Amino acid sequence: MSINPDLQGRRYPAGEPYQVGREKIREFARAVKATHPAHFDTAAAEALGYPDLLAPPTFAIIVAQQADAQLINDPEARIDFTRVVHADQRFTHHRPIVAGDELLAELHVDSVRAMGDGALISTRAEISTVEGEKVATTVSSILVRGEGQ
Repeated sequence: MSINPDLQGRRYPAGEPYQVGREKIREFARAVKATHPAHFDTAAAEALGYPDLLAPPTFAIIVAQQADAQLINDPEARIDFTRVVHADQRFTHHRPIVAGDELLAELHVDSVRAMGDGALISTRAEISTVEGEKVATTVSSILVRGEGQ
């Protein structure tokens, strides 16, 4: 079954807000080997001018992947996740993510390019606070391998 080419231009609205907690930041920082004290100690983050713990730059992937799940789970997309290879990921930060943020992510399918019986799908997640302040934009590409690949 091939990927639905009509996905291009589709927009998936934001789901439930993601609550950025201190312990989530600490766990993520440990997982990615981020060692800056501002990821672990509120006093260190406040000394740098942040209102609370500072998330590592790649923390935005957590929120973006929740948005990506809408596409992957959409039966109209016809994506077999067992055939997905992550091809690219980029982040543009509009402001740092800190503990206490409540974040939403709206997913846009920017392109669907057929590759044999597979496809390369590029998406963009626009991450903002529940109040509407832009926080980050993530751009991701996945390769969905065809049956013969």
